[in-house]
Amino acid sequence: MDVAVATRTVMKNKIRVLRAERQWSQAELATRVGVSRNSINSIENGHFDPSLSLAFAIADAFESKIEDIFQRDPPKRDS
Repeated sequence: MDVAVATRTVMKNKIRVLRAERQWSQAELATRVGVSRNSINSIENGHFDPSLSLAFAIADAFESKIEDIFQRDPPKRDS
């Protein structure tokens, strides 16, 4: 009998590094893109992947391309 294994894709990002380069707090970035500081924290720590529109807003705030900020990791098996 085959057992299906659940996988999920994790999105890595460079938000923490980009914020540090600009000396922005999570709260400042959150205000610039119109979300809560907790949302930025969750995205930054890989607990939440942003919507496409939020990813564009973050990229715009950093004057970067989405693909320069977010990188897809290979799928990982859920445990």
